[in-house]
Amino acid sequence: MSKLRKLSHALEALSEYSGRWLGWLVLVLTLIVVYDVSMRYLFREGSVALQELEWHLFALIFLLGAAYTFKHDGHVRVDIFYQRLDGRGRLWVDTLGDLLFLLPLCLVIIQSSWPFVSDAYLYGERSPDPGGLPFRYLVKAAIPAGFFLLMLQGIANVLKNMAMLLGRR
Repeated sequence: MSKLRKLSHALEALSEYSGRWLGWLVLVLTLIVVYDVSMRYLFREGSVALQELEWHLFALIFLLGAAYTFKHDGHVRVDIFYQRLDGRGRLWVDTLGDLLFLLPLCLVIIQSSWPFVSDAYLYGERSPDPGGLPFRYLVKAAIPAGFFLLMLQGIANVLKNMAMLLGRR
């Protein structure tokens, strides 16, 4: 196996691991929502902290799950021209798209979101709602973390595609 392919497999393993872990987080979120809705509608008892926890878990699942979804080609794409290309043409489109759009976008978002996370940590940002959750920086840190994972998966795709384009399967 080529070095490109080995590195690609290692990076993809991280996406796979994080995605499987997040699958359990979906189950936790579902149970919390069922509990919250039951308490609100059956016993007229609500919790701001529980509702915020639901939002935070959803944000984690969405942001950290993007790399796993990308690995399994689960993102929405417009296939007007792509579907008419042969395998090699698709590899080129995917590789160039990752290099020209995905990776630079990930870098910009990581760089621009870092002060957002840092300020939340330095100022001890918490929920403005009474009974809300503290440590808002933890959920905000999912933004650069999620895009870092997505960037690693993009690099894995580029390496895998380059190995295939160079004739190494």
